[in-house]
Amino acid sequence: MKPRLSIVIPVYNEGDAVIPVIERIMESTSLPCEILVVFDTPDDTTKPFLDELAAIHSQVKPLMNTYGRGPSFAIRYGIDNAESPVVVVTMADGCDDPSQIDVLAKLVERGVVVAAASRYARTGQQVGGPFIKGLMSRAAGLSLYWVARVGTRDATNSYKAYSTSFVRQVGIESDKGFEIGIELVAKARRYRQPVAEIPTIWLDRAFGVSNFKLWTWLPRYLHWYAYAFGPKKSLTK
Repeated sequence: MKPRLSIVIPVYNEGDAVIPVIERIMESTSLPCEILVVFDTPDDTTKPFLDELAAIHSQVKPLMNTYGRGPSFAIRYGIDNAESPVVVVTMADGCDDPSQIDVLAKLVERGVVVAAASRYARTGQQVGGPFIKGLMSRAAGLSLYWVARVGTRDATNSYKAYSTSFVRQVGIESDKGFEIGIELVAKARRYRQPVAEIPTIWLDRAFGVSNFKLWTWLPRYLHWYAYAFGPKKSLTK
């Protein structure tokens, strides 16, 4: 049966810590889905544990990214290999609330091209994490929401659902970090496509070390931030 939802998870040397994250996703998601877990190299420490899960759960599909190293290429590779009309991107660190995957996916099924899990919506919350990173993310998200009218207060959060057809129409240009989230929100705004959000509670990772490189990736975030304020564009049919 063709999946109704594709869940894309980029990983980098997560080891066995990925197991409880994927198990929580499977427990929380009721829609028929495939779980595409994307790694960059065959020696990634996550791979043997993904192979174990895949042997037990047919919806778990380990994929080796062939586009280039880094989270942007891994996410793009996952989306390009998705079989369903809706893709949810979530992280392997356990920070995202998996119980919201179905809700985000159903918003896309109802017609939005991006459904965002928002830390900065009313009743949303960010618990832990670096102070400067959180401050910059909040400032970017709220200014894009109130000034550029992008439809979400949390454009920088990676935890989003997308219309697969929309993503394939507009393409993904990100090639550094996790800026795909803000890129696709900015493109939805420029192409005048609907975006929705739900509040989420983000919890800082309880294990491992974050691979987020704020100062290295900041220029690309700023590029897509500015892009969101540009003139309307038209989708080709």
